[in-house]
Amino acid sequence: MKLYSLSEGSLKRIAGLTFKLEKEIQEIVEKNTRELFGLEFVSSEFAVENFRLDTLCYDEESNSFTIIEYKKDKNFSVIDQGYTYLSLLLNNKAEFILEYNETQQKSLRRDDIDWSQSRVIFISPRFTDYQKHSVNFKDVPFELWQIQKYDNGTIGLQRHQSESDVRIETASSSKTSSVVKSVSKQVKVFDEEYHLSKNKTRPAEIEELYHKVKDRILDLDENIEVKYLAQTIQFKLEKSICDIIIYNKGVVAIINMKKGKLDDPRIEAIDMSDKGHWGNGDYKYRFKPGKELEYGIYLIKQSYDDKVV
Repeated sequence: MKLYSLSEGSLKRIAGLTFKLEKEIQEIVEKNTRELFGLEFVSSEFAVENFRLDTLCYDEESNSFTIIEYKKDKNFSVIDQGYTYLSLLLNNKAEFILEYNETQQKSLRRDDIDWSQSRVIFISPRFTDYQKHSVNFKDVPFELWQIQKYDNGTIGLQRHQSESDVRIETASSSKTSSVVKSVSKQVKVFDEEYHLSKNKTRPAEIEELYHKVKDRILDLDENIEVKYLAQTIQFKLEKSICDIIIYNKGVVAIINMKKGKLDDPRIEAIDMSDKGHWGNGDYKYRFKPGKELEYGIYLIKQSYDDKVV
């Protein structure tokens, strides 16, 4: 990506700089894991068996571990290394839990963790076409992020997105299929299709309602990210704005506002502060077919406004 500074109508190119060492990228990311990915930093250079993981993080929203690897080498295999690390994680759960508890001074238990949402993030100044193509499947639990440094102190981070409908297990070779199948039994990549197809008897009008709600939330800000979790569809900036759950009779929004902070003159949102529920926030609002969307979007926008201040 080319960057320019604008001064009195004239553009001046902002030159890109080269990362001299992989460690430089690692130091930037580890100091800013929450800012960049919404992750809790756990440890650096975590050793398990004969491997050393660059960065170990914990995703508090999905209750799962994330491994981050930094690469300047253009010849490494994303698929081989990614599945090796996930297999390492799943076969050494106790060691990962111990590392988290010791570094964070917490008491995380095995049952607290959703191992199905474990993932690996690869960060590099450049990925080859082969590396990008190797993760061009709909269900790989890996993310490729390209990082760039500029001479005005700017750091750019862009994710490579796959638009494929092919599943990795279907396309994998006999050489890698045993590892892929072993990991795939425990690790799942959730997407919109997963949430829409969970109940085959759901009326078509509910799916249509979901898309209308989704579009209205995304219209609030082009920077809103959609994150598909096991139970909810999350809309977030740096923090969650709301979580959507699709039911047979309507679409529920869990609004990420603390009790007493939501302006709800109609008193239509339900206080969930003392009840167990999926998603982030203390309020639940149900969108129903045939009912106008404006009031629900008004409530959700309050959470959005709270996150951009």
